[in-house]
Amino acid sequence: MMSSSSPEEDSKEDDKNEEANRLLASQSTPSTYSSSDSDSEEAEFEAREKILIVDVDSPDSFDSIDSVPPFSWKKLWLFTGPGFLMSIAFLDPGNLEGDLQAGAIAGYSLLWLLLLATVMGLLIQLLSARVGVATGRHLAELCREEYPNWARLVLWFMAELALIGADIQEVIGSAIAIQILSNGVLPLWAGVVITASDCFIFLFLENYGVRKLEAAFAVLIATMALSFAWMFGDTKPSGKELLMGILIPRLSSKTIRQAVGVVGCVIMPHNVFLHSALVQSRKTDPQKKGRVQEALNYYTIESSIALSVTFMINLFVTTVFAKGFYGTQQANSIGLVNAGQYLQEKYGGGLLPILYIWGIGLLAAGQSSTITGTYAGQFIMGGFLNLRLKKWLRALITRSFAIVPTMIVALVFNTSEASLDVLNEWLNVLLSMQIPFALIPLLTLVSKEQVMGDFRIGPVTEDLETIMSVGV
Repeated sequence: MMSSSSPEEDSKEDDKNEEANRLLASQSTPSTYSSSDSDSEEAEFEAREKILIVDVDSPDSFDSIDSVPPFSWKKLWLFTGPGFLMSIAFLDPGNLEGDLQAGAIAGYSLLWLLLLATVMGLLIQLLSARVGVATGRHLAELCREEYPNWARLVLWFMAELALIGADIQEVIGSAIAIQILSNGVLPLWAGVVITASDCFIFLFLENYGVRKLEAAFAVLIATMALSFAWMFGDTKPSGKELLMGILIPRLSSKTIRQAVGVVGCVIMPHNVFLHSALVQSRKTDPQKKGRVQEALNYYTIESSIALSVTFMINLFVTTVFAKGFYGTQQANSIGLVNAGQYLQEKYGGGLLPILYIWGIGLLAAGQSSTITGTYAGQFIMGGFLNLRLKKWLRALITRSFAIVPTMIVALVFNTSEASLDVLNEWLNVLLSMQIPFALIPLLTLVSKEQVMGDFRIGPVTEDLETIMSVGV
């Protein structure tokens, strides 16, 4: 039986479909992942996964190219998510390690640096989001396209090194929490194995959509906030010294390593790559300047709120350990492994023993950060190497990349708490050394007109970011 349509009509229909696919690819997925229909399953966010931002309050502005629609609480809610996923990196076990050691060894004196590092982190993450929204591609992809092969490989190696260092802290932090909550029944290596399986949890959640994944992380952040706020309330740190620590910068030769660790554990190199990809989970037409600016405005608000929450959580941890252990003999020996036991000896039980409050918060921090680490690993490896793999396979590869050295560390250091704490501290220093390898390409590309067009950063922002990067 012959088709009811003519060959000419079929040809026209094919042309229309091809053009539609091309436009959709340019707006919603990086060009390297959108060359054919079969590649759609390999894209970071498929078109059907993206959240459509609908103009509920001002539908007439939808056709405008340059005008920015008025503020809408409903649209802010639709844009809310990527910033909170990004903020998890500010709350991983490495951060908690840096916080507790800064509090125990330096007291309240480094709170100003914690605030400054968080503000610097916010500026960096906003630039990362700017790159993702304005170009429709994430930072690792842009590095692959804009840099020669040798530079691309160096940047990829450094990003992977930073990711592995962070993942070691995150997985071991979760394993320590599991050991605490199981009353020591499960050894460290068993906790590592349990935590390593989080990539399957990640894949399971991702199948239910971006908003479900974001909701799961919101629950984990709320768990951390509640746990550490409870600790803060139980221990009652000095409000006067807390304010002085935030407002009066102080730094001594004895606290240099802790200061470097605070900066290194707050500003995470892999997080710079991650945020530029996360913002692409919302449909934004890069050809419409008003739409791009609107998205940037909402992401600025959302990221500011998210990092304000992380600052408060980090503040809770630092001040709890400053109140309990600053100036004591235990200060130089306290670390992530024995912190819970020290807290228990210092503050005892109560309605809920502080040891378990600490364990719950640490577990939430470790589990959430290992999943976002898996997420970041996919974007970094896929972007730099242009991997064309199915999502589950790419997640498995990137998870294995980091979990193998973590297992080795867990087995080697399982019998030595002191060595494990020293390792965590030096990993924070390692991460701080990796910051320039993420910042330099970000600042270079975000100020490049050929890449960013009208959304390249201006001279004032350039000077500010240059000063900031030199300071780091």
